Amino acid sequence: MLGLEPYVLRYWETEFPSLSPKKSGTGHRLYRRKDVELLLRIKHLLYEKRFTIDGARQFLIAEAKSIHQKDIKQEQQALFSDPMPEIRRELSEILKLLR
Repeated sequence: MLGLEPYVLRYWETEFPSLSPKKSGTGHRLYRRKDVELLLRIKHLLYEKRFTIDGARQFLIAEAKSIHQKDIKQEQQALFSDPMPEIRRELSEILKLLR
């Protein structure tokens, strides 16, 4: 599927901590969708963008941190958004029910 030798995939497993396919009872690697997507990303960085292994690892770690920080920021915005419009809407609905 990736056009790579199995030893390359095994080596990448040792170099990229986030790449960890499950193993069957017989020891065969079972790649999930997220594993294959990560392998495609690694292949792109190494073969097309010409990153080193270390550079690709650092790039993926920085990318993951950036995504995590964006998620935290969105959660904080949702928690600290102005509740007044929602309260007003609910109060007006209660008023309509009381009439």
